[in-house]
Parts: sequence; structure tokens; C-alpha cells
Amino acid sequence: MKGHIIALDAMGGDNAPDAIVAGGVMALRKYPDISLLLAGPEATLNRLLAGADDVRDRIEILPAEDTISMDEPPMLAVRRKVNSSLVQAMLAVREGRAQAIVSAGSTGAVLAGGMLRIGRIPGIERPALAPILPGAKKPFLLIDCGANVDCQPKYLMQFGLMGSVYMKSVMGVSDPAVGLVNIGVEEEKGNKLTKEAYQLMKRQTSYRFAGNCEAREVPSGDFDVVVTDGFAGNVILKYTEGIVGTVMGMLKTHLMSSPLCKLGALLAKPAFRAFKKDMDYNAVGGAPMLGVQAAVVKAHGSSGDVAIMNAIRQAREMLEGDVVGKISEGLSGLVDDINNQ
Repeated sequence: MKGHIIALDAMGGDNAPDAIVAGGVMALRKYPDISLLLAGPEATLNRLLAGADDVRDRIEILPAEDTISMDEPPMLAVRRKVNSSLVQAMLAVREGRAQAIVSAGSTGAVLAGGMLRIGRIPGIERPALAPILPGAKKPFLLIDCGANVDCQPKYLMQFGLMGSVYMKSVMGVSDPAVGLVNIGVEEEKGNKLTKEAYQLMKRQTSYRFAGNCEAREVPSGDFDVVVTDGFAGNVILKYTEGIVGTVMGMLKTHLMSSPLCKLGALLAKPAFRAFKKDMDYNAVGGAPMLGVQAAVVKAHGSSGDVAIMNAIRQAREMLEGDVVGKISEGLSGLVDDINNQ
């Protein structure tokens, strides 16, 4: 095994294990500086690796005969199913045999495993899920999108730090603008949580706080990081997924409604294809779980091989950018800011 070692939960997701293994092999062929610990039933994985002799020396199988299903209580499953593919991959990270983990399995189980089996970065109150979403001008990071439905103001301040570090280290944004989701742009707007979080974020000096972000501004591209509690963040994420699908369906219906519209659709086909590509989650890979002591990427449950390859790329970039280390460094600045207030 050489280079960055990434644990891959081969049994997590709707298309496991075939698409997961295929995506892992694709990633190995594209990135010669990574190796994989592939967690799952040994016989099954060996069969799926039959055509991967060119990268087989960079794959180690972690035998795991059990799986955690989507409908199991996450915390209980992570505690009890030690021989599951997800937990075995997590334990490999905790024990230092791997530096990152990718899974398309249960979101709740990934979150629980990150907390219980890997552990939080010292000083981080709550880890958060932070997907990269398409914006009008540029992609942006939404944090949190469902890990913490009940938050305190200091959690949101820390989300801003973690999101800023990720956008700098992985996405290459030199000075990320961090916004706080609220019902108005004015400083005095919002509920108790957002008002208090605003003051904390305004006074800290570890990242650039750009003020409140109304819901209609979330996809505008004016903010690189959009901070919110997990309840509102999950609503934003699911509504975005729903509205994109609805608009695309409505547009298709109207474009097929007459010969003239069909002609227009044909002429605009390259633009529609480019738009579809911009909205394709497969090209992103997954949502990083920020705040734990390793690079953790939660891929979409319906991920295919390309999405898994890109999720592995994300994990690799998190390691290359030392995201965990830089969050720890930035956290000391936040502590100093709070103590000086």
C-alpha cells in the first residue's frame, strides 16, 4: 500500500457493491498516489476485482460480512454491527491504517460512525455535513445540511470556519465569503439563534463573514459558504433537489408541446446538456463530513461508479489540503476571539 490510503465502504449505497468497486478501480487508475482498503465480503470483492490486475497491488480487502441498512437506527447499528463494512472502514481510519473514508451508505450511520468510531476534532462541538452545490456564478458549500437539527450559536460560528477551510483547501477559493442563512440581510433580523450567531461570526477574525444570506441569495453565487442549522439546511437541500427536477420536467413538457417548440429545443440542446452537467451530483462526488479527525466523504445513496470515483477524489483532495489540520489551527483563533469578547 502506498500514498494516501482511503477506506471504501464497498457495501454502502443502492448500487453496492458493483458500482462501489468499479468506482474505486476507476479512481485507482486515475490517481496513482492513492491506495484503497475495500471493506466488504471477501469472496464477493475478489470476484468483482477480477479485471483489476493493473491496480490490484494497491487494494487491500477488509473482510466484513455484515452491512448496515438504510432503515436501521444509526447509533445502535454502529455500536452493535462491528463487523459491518462501514464500521470496519471507520475502525481502519481510527487505527491509522487509512487516512480517509468514503461511503454511500446510511447518512445517519456515517454521522454516528464519524462521531463514535473516529471522533471529533478537539474543540469542535458538532461535526457537520457540507455538500457542494451549483450556484449561478460558482459552486458553494452548504453547511450543515442535516447532521445537527438543533444548534447553538457557537456551532454555527464553527461551521463557518470549517466551510471556509474546505473551500480554501479543496476548492481553491482564496478568500471565501461566508454567509449566515436568515430571513433578512439586516443585522437585527432573525430568531434568537441567528441573532446570536451573527454577533459571534461578526466578531471572529479567522474567516471572512459576509453577513446574512436570504434564501433567495443561497444559489446566487455571492457566498462561497452558506451556514445554517441542519434543519433549515436539509430543507434547502431537499427543496433544491425537488425544484430542479420539477423545473426540468415542466420545461421538457413545454418544449415538446408543438413542432416549433421542438425545433427550439433541438437548437438549444447543447445549452440544456451543459446545464444538466452543471447540476449533476455525480461530478461532485459527495458531501464531506467536517469536524471529525479524518477525511470523511458521504456519497449519495444512489451513486454510480463515476460518483464514487469523484467521492474518492474529494477525500484525496481533503488529505492533500490537510483540511483536518487547518480546521484545528483555525479553531485556536476562534477560541482566542471568544475569550477576547
